[in-house]
Amino acid sequence: MAKTPMARLELNLLVALDALLTERSVTRAAEKLQLSQPALSASLARLRVHFGDPLLTRDGNTYRLTPLAARLGEQTAIALDAARKVFANEATFDPSTSTREFTVYGSDYAFATVGAAVATGVREEAPNVRFRFVYHSPAIVEDPMNSLRTVDGMLLPHGFATGLPCLDVYEDEWVCLVAADNPDVGDELTMDHLRDLPWVFTYQSRSAFTPAGRQLQMIGIEPRIDVVVEGFLVLPFFLMGTNRIGMVQRKVAERFVVGRELRVLEPPFDVVRLAGALWWHPMHTEDPSHVWMREQFLRFGRG
Repeated sequence: MAKTPMARLELNLLVALDALLTERSVTRAAEKLQLSQPALSASLARLRVHFGDPLLTRDGNTYRLTPLAARLGEQTAIALDAARKVFANEATFDPSTSTREFTVYGSDYAFATVGAAVATGVREEAPNVRFRFVYHSPAIVEDPMNSLRTVDGMLLPHGFATGLPCLDVYEDEWVCLVAADNPDVGDELTMDHLRDLPWVFTYQSRSAFTPAGRQLQMIGIEPRIDVVVEGFLVLPFFLMGTNRIGMVQRKVAERFVVGRELRVLEPPFDVVRLAGALWWHPMHTEDPSHVWMREQFLRFGRG
């Protein structure tokens, strides 16, 4: 069966599809959208004709999604969010009245330091502007040009993205963490410790790694990796009560490592400093709202 031409499809059908897939009920979807059941049933009928699929099928007293509908769920949410962003664009931007939402990829470290500072710093000037911080993944980092098409930016250290505009917004340095009762480490770490003791690493794939972890390998140390965690703020929990070593940013060690269960030690080699930036897709460069957002990251993110 031929698909309905795009010119004959309405944005309201996307809204209806999202509600139906989320609620799995014509009645609840109609209530959510404040429509009559006959009106939403008519939209469902058009969607069924377009997709050549029932989308919702009765299962006892409830409805379940067909395999096609289950696949459509995430795509529909993404498409609807993108449509909202299109119609939220303005020729000029007034932060004092705007309800704009900015979406930024990054790590827990970037959110807990830079992201939190920006979200708090803009409150007085832009009380209704909202930020959505979403964890990046190896797939997102591997193809930043494509990943950044649907969001406003990504907080990421230098060395991962090329050919994209960016703004330097944070710097930090690396320190080592060990358990306070680590039986194998005294008041300082040695190169033998780094080589012989087990490690907790953050990330660890072709596209997701830390510059400090990569530098270890460059100076000839192949760390014995015991545990890999995809985040910096949880890493300390994997050191407590063990003889493992971990490496985190100094701001994490000073602000988020609390208590007497861990010790912060200087690395026994000259670790490259961490330099990170806010990256964005070139299509956003002249957008007034995006220009304002970048100014806030520059203003508050370096604190």
